[in-house]
Amino acid sequence: MHLDYPFHFDGRNRTALTSHAEHVRDLIEQVLFTTPGERVNRPDFGSGVMQLVFAPNSPELAATVQFTVQGALQQYLGHLIVVEAVEVQSEEASLRINVDYVIRQTQERIQGEFTRGAPTP
Repeated sequence: MHLDYPFHFDGRNRTALTSHAEHVRDLIEQVLFTTPGERVNRPDFGSGVMQLVFAPNSPELAATVQFTVQGALQQYLGHLIVVEAVEVQSEEASLRINVDYVIRQTQERIQGEFTRGAPTP
């Protein structure tokens, strides 16, 4: 069992735990939505996709974001997952990222959808 993300307490007022598959999903979410420079001791950690929420859509931008996301996932989570496909869509002020991956430990294939809205000032 692993600590759940974000950190919270369960119904028994204990630290919430989660399964290995959910823990891996939480790690993917952290890589996707952490801006490089946000973590003190790991300034290069993250993918930087949140900066692209308001960027104009174009095929070139979509290809760049997909490449960047796949590279970040392989760099930080390559020991845990095999990334099979990444699809990024920007809709108004939100960003949706679909990641198809295989958990190395269990060989479980998962299609994860991750969504974030634009940060509020």
